[in-house]
Amino acid sequence: MQRILLTLILAFTFVSAFAETKFTRTEDVIYGRKFGTALTLDVFQPETPNGYGILFMVSGGFFSSHEAVNGNACKALLDRGYTVFEVVHGSQPKFTISEIELDIHRAVRFVRHNAAKYKIAPEKIGITGGSAGGHLSLTMGTQGAKGNPQAPDVIDRESSEVQAVACFYPPTDFLNWSKEGDDGVGFGPTIKHQGAFGPDCFSAAGRQKLGKEISPICFVTSKMAPTLVIHGDADQVVPLYQAKMFEKRCAEAKAPYKLIIKPGADHGWPGMDVEMKTFADWFDEHLRGIKTAAK
Repeated sequence: MQRILLTLILAFTFVSAFAETKFTRTEDVIYGRKFGTALTLDVFQPETPNGYGILFMVSGGFFSSHEAVNGNACKALLDRGYTVFEVVHGSQPKFTISEIELDIHRAVRFVRHNAAKYKIAPEKIGITGGSAGGHLSLTMGTQGAKGNPQAPDVIDRESSEVQAVACFYPPTDFLNWSKEGDDGVGFGPTIKHQGAFGPDCFSAAGRQKLGKEISPICFVTSKMAPTLVIHGDADQVVPLYQAKMFEKRCAEAKAPYKLIIKPGADHGWPGMDVEMKTFADWFDEHLRGIKTAAK
């Protein structure tokens, strides 16, 4: 139950009047299978679509549940005309972060392969989420990959690259959690989510190896997707240090990154729909080529 509640935190902080937005919702679309279990996403299509799609990561503590799929979280995007795909992934402790990341690669490829069906541009796809969902968003922004043209499954022939990222308070560097050398690879500050890291987290050597593999900061290049992060300076779960160090690395690599710090905000806050409008502005600029607000 606690893990399900984690995935609901982000959704419950949105307080806008969702009933005003006209949309259609298609539930439980299967985007892949693993170990005989279906991986699903829900598709939210606005009445007047703008022809672009955004994946929304339904994830908290690397636990994902269909019960946490909530249209309130994407209202600002639907208002702007985006078709939103709320993605449910395999959850820890059954699946590790490394395995969960593969689910998201698959979800992006599925959406791209079905772009004509959903009437979105396959070459311009965005991604968003918060906390663990933010981490998965950054992972796609920094590590999206070309498809395998020889794959037997045509979906796996598609690219998992995204063209814009906007997310809330994501972990970016598990090896340096709140300061340099602060080990958060299923250890110390993240030990309550140890199941997400797998057996490698039980040794210092294993944590060093895994930490480099799952930390988006290790994959920053000038070619990464334009990325916006909003992070509270009073966050008690994922320290602001994570966003600041990512900002530093992006500056060194001349990577396209913007950080907005929310004064006094913890790990989620009431009325986050306001910030979601900022996300919509970001996607307008970097997917549609339209500047909708002063930057």
